[in-house]
Amino acid sequence: MTEPSVAPLFRPFRLGTLDLPNRVVMAPMTREFSPGGVPGHDVADYYARRAEGGVGLIVTEGTYVDHPSAGGSDRVPRFYGEDALAGWARVVEAVHARGGRIMPQLWHVGPAREPGTPPVPDAPVLSPSGVALDGTPLGEAAPVPTASDLDSVVEAFAGAAASAQRLGFDGVELHGAHGYLLDSFLWENTNRRTDAYGGDPVARTRLVADVVTAVRKATGPDFPVVLRLSQWKPTDYQARLAATPQELESILAPLAEAGVDAFHASTRRYWLPEFEGSELNLAGWVKKITGLPTITVGSVGLDGEFMATFTGEMPSPAGIEKLLERMAADEFDLVAVGRALLADPAWAEKVRTGRAQEIAHFTREALTTLV
Repeated sequence: MTEPSVAPLFRPFRLGTLDLPNRVVMAPMTREFSPGGVPGHDVADYYARRAEGGVGLIVTEGTYVDHPSAGGSDRVPRFYGEDALAGWARVVEAVHARGGRIMPQLWHVGPAREPGTPPVPDAPVLSPSGVALDGTPLGEAAPVPTASDLDSVVEAFAGAAASAQRLGFDGVELHGAHGYLLDSFLWENTNRRTDAYGGDPVARTRLVADVVTAVRKATGPDFPVVLRLSQWKPTDYQARLAATPQELESILAPLAEAGVDAFHASTRRYWLPEFEGSELNLAGWVKKITGLPTITVGSVGLDGEFMATFTGEMPSPAGIEKLLERMAADEFDLVAVGRALLADPAWAEKVRTGRAQEIAHFTREALTTLV
């Protein structure tokens, strides 16, 4: 049987003002290999290997913005402080030296933070209304933030984006998915506010839109800004932010207007349709609604779900042919690969050159080291 052409994955793409050599994106993955929040030479080498291995765009692991409540681990990298920024400068230099493009993912964990955790143990847990997705109160550690509190969040994201631009990064991704702070403001269950930051779906976009606007103001019109969003939550895979395309449009329109260049639509399985009556996945719907570029993600490259099709092992439910067809038809523009790139830094180049049989298989051990 003739192997399907992987050419759709390796077409160049222009993201805002950024030229990418292909459509393969390294997905952001929390690694916790930065003691004290400072990325070391091993982190720089880790990302550089993916650039050398043919990834078109690297999105780093989530990095904490400069806000007391932003983080929950002293091994997750910070994106503030001279020591951490010096480490990120080394990362950029190493990736660019190998011809790569790289964006940091800027992150505030919000209600996902455990009280008393570093880097600022006595900081409160920040959430829109002090309740979890299921309505459970988060307790005294999570007071309802004031408008002034939220202004400081906006400033933290804008400051981090300005630092990224100054260090030579090729853009930024804002983490607005998976139940973290920005995402939690979008959800009716977690955002019960009656001020300007709560209410109907459009009103609930205000904090995220304010962050995008501030980032755009801090960096100018030519610095790519990507926003990651999701329907599902780590505590509820069936959760839905929008039940219909119309509801999704009401959320996306203010964010696109604020200045997003592209959306990174996080799903657990890229091949699953998002709404009844259409085969489009979430990234496909987001692109159809906004007209902006989208990144799809969700189990791409894992055994039995992508490359195994080339070797005759456990083909994915959608099949490699279907993914390539959808890419060729421009349903979405870029494809993010996560765990498969942890196992094999040269994954993209091996796919491009037809060496699927050489790809290292993902195992849990890949999570324990910076290969």
